[in-house]
Amino acid sequence: MKAFVLAAGLGTRLSPLTDRTPKPLIPVLNVPSLFYTIFLLKQAGIREIICNIHHHGNAVRQFIESSNLTGLTITFSEEPIILGTGGGLKKCEKLLDDGDFILVNSDIISDIDFSALIKRHQEMGRAGTLTLFETPEAATIGWVGVEGGLVKDFRNLRNTALLSSFIYTGVAILSPAIFRFMKAEFSGIVDTGFTGLIDNGGLSYYQHKGLWMDIGTMHHYLLANIARNPVMNNLALPMEQAIGIAPHAIAPDAIISSDANISCSVVGKGCSIGAGCTITNSVLLPGVTIKAGKSIVNTIADPFSRTIMEDQTPTGKKRW
Repeated sequence: MKAFVLAAGLGTRLSPLTDRTPKPLIPVLNVPSLFYTIFLLKQAGIREIICNIHHHGNAVRQFIESSNLTGLTITFSEEPIILGTGGGLKKCEKLLDDGDFILVNSDIISDIDFSALIKRHQEMGRAGTLTLFETPEAATIGWVGVEGGLVKDFRNLRNTALLSSFIYTGVAILSPAIFRFMKAEFSGIVDTGFTGLIDNGGLSYYQHKGLWMDIGTMHHYLLANIARNPVMNNLALPMEQAIGIAPHAIAPDAIISSDANISCSVVGKGCSIGAGCTITNSVLLPGVTIKAGKSIVNTIADPFSRTIMEDQTPTGKKRW
């Protein structure tokens, strides 16, 4: 089975982090977010990956090609003009028309069991199976309407009045039948492919009950880094074994003063933290320098930005 990885997005909600670095390479616990997806695919025995690229596409290509990901064949679909989740997939129809394939977003951190997903898809016998996750944030993120083991709606766009606490995780198994409903232009896969399958044979789902984090916004990106125990406990060892890289809080080459106080934070490659600094609930991206005596809390620090983005609200839930 092949996989198609969506990695062409502009990442506008993570700007200015994504102004110079493509979202798939933005690190979570010092591992590019795309590599969490690549790990899951390799762990499930998927060896052939098609990855679409657009925003800083050459950076994504070069990073992957220099990462010595043995046992994988990765083909890049370049989009000079961005095509969206629907058009981007449609562009690769000839590469994916020989059997069922896995579709994965590159901006999620999870421990989804792809082997169990494949089994569920085969049992249901539908042309597509979406992976859903139950969360109290469904109303904010966008709920999926389900009925009788099938996906029927998204945010009530089809006027089914089906409410749920399920969200779409960004992971699915699809058959080439989906291409009949898609457009070779900028489009969304929900409005084209998923809707087409709902109306023509049905779209099944698999419920994931483990780890799932989205890094699409500043708040969720910060949370994925500082609420790190689930990621470290679930993924560190198997990732190291599968692709030779593992999540870690402090980069080995970071220069940190002996009297600096760091708690619940991530320090990236090439960072420098001066004497007397206090770093709490924060992420320092590679190359950040914190001068002596500084104190930062609930912060994402980017070396290329003129200002440090900081959430000073008591709950830490400010939307940047």
